Amino acid sequence: MERRELLKSAAAATIAAISSTALAEGHEHHHHGGAKKYASLIASSGDCLQTGEACLAYCLVLLGNGEKEMASCAQSVNELLAVCSALQKLAGQDSKNTTKLAKLAAEVCADCEKECRKHEKKHAECKACADSCAACVKECKALAA
Repeated sequence: MERRELLKSAAAATIAAISSTALAEGHEHHHHGGAKKYASLIASSGDCLQTGEACLAYCLVLLGNGEKEMASCAQSVNELLAVCSALQKLAGQDSKNTTKLAKLAAEVCADCEKECRKHEKKHAECKACADSCAACVKECKALAA
């Protein structure tokens, strides 16, 4: 099982456990549309966060080993992490600013994808990050349309 699938499985198990605990304790939880409305955006930005963290950690190791060509990749991934974190939070809150941030996030994700594609044949972490960025760009553009 790949690391990405393992992380998704762990996240799903955690959510299921929390949900079943809340139901068992008799808690009522009402959704007001935010999570449902932006479910795809939340998922794609979350995937970017997971793959981006792995990519950044790998870039830092490579930079520590003297591979200076990874500096621009690490920089773009770091920017990606900031914007996708904010995007996920705003989308989850059904913020009126989600669409505005999605436009910026599409640009940041596209830049990160471009940078990661330079290394995708050599580093699986860069390929995974680039693929996640492409999916997030698609979601962001769909929202902005």
